[in-house]
Amino acid sequence: MLATIKLKSKEVGEKLAEAAEKKIEINEKRELFRPCAARGAVLYFCVVEMTLVNWMYNTSLEQFMGLYDWSIDNSAKAQLIKERVNNITNELTEKVYRYINRGLFVANQVTFKLMMATKILIKEGKLTNADVSVFLKCGAGIEDRNKPFNWMEQKNMVEPQSSF
Repeated sequence: MLATIKLKSKEVGEKLAEAAEKKIEINEKRELFRPCAARGAVLYFCVVEMTLVNWMYNTSLEQFMGLYDWSIDNSAKAQLIKERVNNITNELTEKVYRYINRGLFVANQVTFKLMMATKILIKEGKLTNADVSVFLKCGAGIEDRNKPFNWMEQKNMVEPQSSF
């Protein structure tokens, strides 16, 4: 009886070690798909924020998840995981854009496009919140009015001449 328990204990120990290795492997592969999840989160919150424009633009999480699942199933397959992630991300972005844009009033479609573009660029690090702030304030946030760009030297600035 003791010998059988020892044998079973050894088998269980080996299976636990194998399970730990598989867990690490699965976590590493799961991390490679994080950009798809990040894009999905950005797009979902763009869709949800459209309710601030007009309350009738409510979209449920279940409805959005249907779009997400559809994009995974219908995106182009690829051998490399990086290509597969790009395919899913592009398919998701296009599907969400087309689906939501179809239900918007024409006057609000540009707002949705701008929201999507700026949030995607911010998430990718190609645009900062400060850049968006300057854009939305039409330059009112620029501190030095005489020097609109950091790369311009003050001595190169031409002073306006008075005609009086």
